[in-house]
Amino acid sequence: MEDSPSTPADWDTSVQFLPTADPLKPKKRRRRPTKKAGIGIGVGMMILAGVLALITGLLVWHLHIRRAERIKKMYSGSMKITGRGFHDDYEDPESPAFQDLASQVVEQLNAMYTKNPRVSKYYVGSSVQAFSEDLDRDNVMAYYLSEFEVAQGQESVVDGDLTSEGEPEQLKSRQFRMQENALQFQNMVSGAVDPRLNQKNFKTQKKYTYHAQSDKNQTLQSPGFPTSPYPPESFTEWELRADPGFRIKLDFLKFTLEDDCKKDFVKVYDSLVAIEMKAMAERCGSYPPNEPLSFISSRNVMLITLVTNKDKNFPGFQAVFTQVPQALACGGKLTGLTGTFKSPNYPGHYPPSINCVWDIEVPMGQYIKVQFKKFYLAEPGVSPKTCPKDYVEINQVRLCGGKLRNTVMTSNSNTMRVTFNSDKYYVDQGFLAEFQAFEPSNPCPGKFKCYNMLCINPSLKCDGWDDCGDNSDEKNCVCEKSQIACKNTLCKPKMWQCDGVNDCGDNTDEDDCGTCRKEQFTCLNAHCVSNETRCDGKDDCEDGSDELDCGGVSVVPCTELTYKCKNQQCINKLNPECDNTKDCEDGSDEASCECGKSPYKTAKIVGGQDAYEGEWPWQVSLHVQEKGHVCGASVLNNRFIVTAAHCVQDRDILYSTPDVWDVYLGLHIQQVISKTTEQRKLKRIIPHPDYNHLTSDNDIALMELDEPVLLNNNIWPICLPAQSQSFPAGTSVWITGWGATRESGFLAKVLQKAEVRIINDTVCDKLLEDDITPQMLCAGVISGGVDACQGDSGGPLSYLGANGRYYLAGVISWGEGCARRNKAGVYTRVTKFRSWIKEHTGV
Repeated sequence: MEDSPSTPADWDTSVQFLPTADPLKPKKRRRRPTKKAGIGIGVGMMILAGVLALITGLLVWHLHIRRAERIKKMYSGSMKITGRGFHDDYEDPESPAFQDLASQVVEQLNAMYTKNPRVSKYYVGSSVQAFSEDLDRDNVMAYYLSEFEVAQGQESVVDGDLTSEGEPEQLKSRQFRMQENALQFQNMVSGAVDPRLNQKNFKTQKKYTYHAQSDKNQTLQSPGFPTSPYPPESFTEWELRADPGFRIKLDFLKFTLEDDCKKDFVKVYDSLVAIEMKAMAERCGSYPPNEPLSFISSRNVMLITLVTNKDKNFPGFQAVFTQVPQALACGGKLTGLTGTFKSPNYPGHYPPSINCVWDIEVPMGQYIKVQFKKFYLAEPGVSPKTCPKDYVEINQVRLCGGKLRNTVMTSNSNTMRVTFNSDKYYVDQGFLAEFQAFEPSNPCPGKFKCYNMLCINPSLKCDGWDDCGDNSDEKNCVCEKSQIACKNTLCKPKMWQCDGVNDCGDNTDEDDCGTCRKEQFTCLNAHCVSNETRCDGKDDCEDGSDELDCGGVSVVPCTELTYKCKNQQCINKLNPECDNTKDCEDGSDEASCECGKSPYKTAKIVGGQDAYEGEWPWQVSLHVQEKGHVCGASVLNNRFIVTAAHCVQDRDILYSTPDVWDVYLGLHIQQVISKTTEQRKLKRIIPHPDYNHLTSDNDIALMELDEPVLLNNNIWPICLPAQSQSFPAGTSVWITGWGATRESGFLAKVLQKAEVRIINDTVCDKLLEDDITPQMLCAGVISGGVDACQGDSGGPLSYLGANGRYYLAGVISWGEGCARRNKAGVYTRVTKFRSWIKEHTGV
């Protein structure tokens, strides 16, 4: 039909047409059609109908189905318009000046795309999003979006033609460049837009535009912050501009999004439109205040985008921005015996497109070593072996990646050159380095020299830790009796024996642990059964553990090791709670799964470090009037907290009386009551009836607040483990509290945190001379130096599950002193008290 002639002049003159009937001639009598003719007419009609149906189907396929096979794709880009001075009206999309220049840009983009036969048939149209100055006001930067409807299978072809950096071939065409009044383009950058930024199902889309000022912080924040979560299914963008000769500096003060960047995320661009070749970073999750999330642009523009999906909306973010001079502190001459240097904006993110050179010189006759205290130069999809993008170069060796902390580089003379380079996109936190002069004959006076030239305290040699970073301080050691003598000459702490972790590297610490043979299955009660009896439907272990986690979830007889659903049925899956899979028929394993969420992605109490504010929102400080902080506790819900029974035993004060206690929730620094802190009195105290003050067995107690507390980011319950939940030896757990930072020392002012490991029950019982009961578990690290201490009692032993939630594995109970060598901390095993807690609290 598309090829049919459209006018009589196009018709073939040889075609014969039937004459019209002459009304003056008599009509002939029609003959009655024969039976044979009737059949022919019927067949003809059927063929005609078939042809019409075929033509109709082809038209429908061509106009609808083929069109539906096309994929909408958006491409973003920027270009410099030379010889065109910038005008302030170009910042206003409603101004005539903006619209006039935009129409010229679009006209030339249309011409450029239509001259490319591979993309012209898919081109829909373009629109200019923004203008800005170049480095000066003599040239204008244009930022645009172009839409295409690309046939399936042709996406890579179009991507290849429309992804460019420089001057596209069409702009080099003499015919195109010589059009009347044509704009002169340079430095064109274009590519496909992140498809997550181009969804049709966004319910809300907003754009904000700001112009930064010198020495003045301006604020921007996600919609609804801080009074409500950001809206679902939304796309928000912020265009930031600065004066010519300045950069944009952006600092996030608060940042709390969903952990999964496939759902909610913020993306920062070194541009005014979302060009992937100008992307600086993509972030989600949460960042604490003392872990700076800061960015600096390469020029005077920046774009921030926020994309949210329909589920689990979070508080969002608040940020400040300002403009800073184009010239940044970067490189220079370093002299003297020692000194430090760092990447621009450290500990914030360094800017893109920067090159710094430091020339270090020390006195003649001495050499130089540079040690990186912090080193974060990682980029998505980039191998740290070749370092083609962001890198530090020393002695013609390039360094990049995120695992080079304590790396040492040395010179063979008294001079050294250090070069730092970042490319045009994706930036990281950078580095902090220290240089030091040393005598070639004695590089580590008074210290142990590692193979990599790092100098460490001699006491750290052969202590079980790789302090050098190359393990040279742990080689060729003579082990003490309190250590495991590994066959490979390493020495490891005794408490790491038989914890299921190969600490020696040759499995020496896991040999002779009374475990079963390779052809046997080790039951949780330490019995050994044949592997062939595993998952055969029979309880061969006599505790049912050989029938747990057998590849499918099924209802089984209830034991201490099985998970009991709310409908009283038990299932054979270990730790099924809150793993986003409905295992119970009534779905009770996925109910009440909002507990245990720390706002920050994550050590030590004795030998520990300060926690972030709000990092452990279930941590409670228990005060006694006129004595201050005495014990810790954990939030179970808005009414109940859990602590240790020994904290509420009467001594010089009637600690069992609710009136003597003040409860502080959301506290971070002792004696500093912030707006996130809540204070409550107690309504009642419920110590475990079987608590034994002589053995510390059943050391657990519940407390009910006199009035409920409002749960928020800084006050949140920790998850209680199911009775069947397992915390095997070697598992990493966290202890927190304001207890003494050394034995017989003073209480900590700032909440402390420490990462320790659960210790094998048999090993712990030997270390603590048979004082361990089944209601206790042990945890510790190295041969002393990290532990809970006085004032930490009652606080949480927090375990991070595979589902990203923290569980209360234990309650800090007792130990022999604090952080003594080969003496573990002892904790109340919460799984043993699960039904008792539920009976009194309903949790």
